[in-house]
Amino acid sequence: MDSTASLPAEVWTDVPRSTGPLPIPTVSASRAFYDTRAASRPRELERTYHRLLERYYKFFIPPGARVLEVGCGVGDLLASLQPSMGVGVDFSAEMVQRARARHPDLSFHTAEADEFHLDQQFDYIVLSDLVNDLWDVQKVLVQLKRFAHPGTRIVLNFFNYLWFPILKAAEWLGWKAPTLAQNWLSTFDMTNLLRLAGWETVKTDARILWPIWTPLVEPLCNRWLAPLLHHLCLTIFIVARLRPAGAVASNLQCSVIIPARNEAGNVENAVRRTPEMGLGTEIIFVEGGSTDGTWEEIQRVLSRYPERSIRAIRQQSAGKVGAVREALACAKGDVLFILDADLTVPPEELPKFYEVIRFGTGEFVNGVRLVYPTEQHAMRFLNLVANKLFSVAFGWLLGQPVKDTLCGTKVFLRSDYIKINRNRECFGAVDPFGDFELLLGAAHLNLKIVDLPVRYRARTYGCTNIQRWKHGWLLLKMMAAMATRLRFIG
Repeated sequence: MDSTASLPAEVWTDVPRSTGPLPIPTVSASRAFYDTRAASRPRELERTYHRLLERYYKFFIPPGARVLEVGCGVGDLLASLQPSMGVGVDFSAEMVQRARARHPDLSFHTAEADEFHLDQQFDYIVLSDLVNDLWDVQKVLVQLKRFAHPGTRIVLNFFNYLWFPILKAAEWLGWKAPTLAQNWLSTFDMTNLLRLAGWETVKTDARILWPIWTPLVEPLCNRWLAPLLHHLCLTIFIVARLRPAGAVASNLQCSVIIPARNEAGNVENAVRRTPEMGLGTEIIFVEGGSTDGTWEEIQRVLSRYPERSIRAIRQQSAGKVGAVREALACAKGDVLFILDADLTVPPEELPKFYEVIRFGTGEFVNGVRLVYPTEQHAMRFLNLVANKLFSVAFGWLLGQPVKDTLCGTKVFLRSDYIKINRNRECFGAVDPFGDFELLLGAAHLNLKIVDLPVRYRARTYGCTNIQRWKHGWLLLKMMAAMATRLRFIG
């Protein structure tokens, strides 16, 4: 299906100009229509719109994944994703024949989208410019569940209804290839259809303000303005996952990581108040150059509570980000918890986080201190303002709402952390705490981020290690750097 308005009429001399709305086609008529388009399709894919689509899909889907594309056409988009296993499906035999010739290393099948059968599961399922053409969108989405495992992501894009008159005018003028009668779906319509079919939206994004190659104008509009004017963009992307149907495991092993610098008065309470969860809970203290006897207190507590699985390491790197990385590297649990040693987020809240992971409700659980009233003096006014501003900004960056990015309590699976860690150099260069490289890494992996409200308490011992102005400036720098990687995609 073509959707560009990028070339003048003379390039379409081989395609009849549309003089009005096309009738609703039968399936056989639709197939015949796309069979006749197959010969010109490779030339159409060289246009700016399709090159932009390739760029955005490569952002959502890492190379080496197992990818199924439904409505694959001649297979160029699927090939650009560099899958370890790539399978394309299209109902046009002519399209599939050309796809096999162009990309012999991939597998292509001729079949209806809602009738295709294959004994395989995929990491990603792609529907590019397809749902606007489907006779029954919900039926296809239900069918695709048979190709999905719990970690599968479906990635699709569809036209913004605001562009309907522009695209129809371009088609009437002959600047755009003709299309059959289209489904014009809103974001609400599409997320609702996904929900009805058993999928859950992870994130939405909108791209492409200017689908025509024009020096200076095209990169200005599509890289810098589109993220700010998303309601006006031509195409809307949605990433979704299977909606969890029940517990993903009866129980899991847990590791609670507690960075501790000058927190001697909180060490014993951290052990005493951290509950046993799942198949067992190990507590890992990371001591970072304390001057108040924190290391010695940790050793005392280890000997006092021999029934608890407690480990202690002395930090070799700098800052909380270094402490978190070192502890995560040696953690043995299936579920990884980060708990600040100041205990301002009560350890008694941790089972709530565990249940979200265990039942698959979320894949990355982020504590939120900004819902329930906080204790007096727990959070200074300027810190509260900064928290809210950073939350709005990072929610925009991530494409998922995150109400409190600066809460130190975060929980996720070790298997997902391994994937995040592979790409952390992209996110953690100036992150002083480690929270943001985890959030950004989770968003880049299309993990389902869930906010979990917690009660925020005042400190009962010691002083905060956060330097508001220094660390705030570092976070602003990081946010600017991440914007060029996550939103202003070049």
